[in-house]
Amino acid sequence: MSFPVRFVLYQPTHPGNVGASARAIKNMGFSDLVLVNPRNFPSPDADARASGALDVLSAASVVGSLADAVADCGLIVGASARRRRLDSLELSPRQCAAELLAHCGQMPAAIVFGTESAGLSNTELDLCNATAYIPANPDYSSLNLAMAVQVIAYELRLAQGYADAAQDPESPPASSGDMELFYKHLERVLLGAGFLKADNPRYLMRRLRRLFNRARLDQNELNIMRGILSAVAPGSGDASDVPGNPETAVSDCSSGAS
Repeated sequence: MSFPVRFVLYQPTHPGNVGASARAIKNMGFSDLVLVNPRNFPSPDADARASGALDVLSAASVVGSLADAVADCGLIVGASARRRRLDSLELSPRQCAAELLAHCGQMPAAIVFGTESAGLSNTELDLCNATAYIPANPDYSSLNLAMAVQVIAYELRLAQGYADAAQDPESPPASSGDMELFYKHLERVLLGAGFLKADNPRYLMRRLRRLFNRARLDQNELNIMRGILSAVAPGSGDASDVPGNPETAVSDCSSGAS
C-alpha cells in the first residue's frame, strides 16, 4: 500500500495563500492538504485563489495542533527558506522529495510549511525528522507560502518520474552523409560568392561545420538550407551529391516543415 504525501500548512494567516497552495499541489498531482489552526478558513479568498482546485481545498483537513496533523506519519520534514543551526538532517528540495516518496510506501509522510511571517519555530521543528532548505537569494530569502509549496510539489513530481517525455520530432535528424553533402554545397556557394578564400577555405568552413554540428539539423531544416543555397546560387547543387533535385528543395521542404 502506498500513502499520499501530506502537505501541512501550519497556522497560515492569509486565506489566499491556502487557496494558492491547494492549486500548487493539485498542479503536481497531489491532494492531501492539512491545515493547522488557519486564521481564516473557509474563505472566499481561498476559493478564488484555488482556481480549479476547489476539490483539494474542500477536502482539506483542519486540525488544532501540528502534533495532530502528523501523528500517523513515519517521516516529517519541515520546509525552510533559511538555514537552521540545529542538529537535524538538512535536505535539499530534491533530496526531500526522494525521502518523502521512499517513506510513504510504508506510512504517511508529511512536508510541513510554517507561518507566512515566521516560518517554523524550533518547537515545531522538534516534531520533524529533517528540514528541507530551499536555497533562495540570501539577500531576500522570504518565499511566499504557496511558492514554497510549489517548489516541493514540483520536486516530488519529478521524483515520481512524471517529467514530460520529449515529443517525437516532426522530422528525423539529418544523417552525417547528408550533412557532408550540405557542407560541399555550402562551400561551393561561398566560394562562388567570394566569401571564402579560394586558396584557404578550410579554416572558415571548419568554423561553419562546428556551428551546424552544434545546431544538429533535422532533415526538414537541412532541406531548407539546401533550398536557400540553390535559390541564392541557381545551379550550385551538384546532381552527384544532392539527394533529390536541389533546385526544388525549397518547395519540397516548405510542405514538410509546417
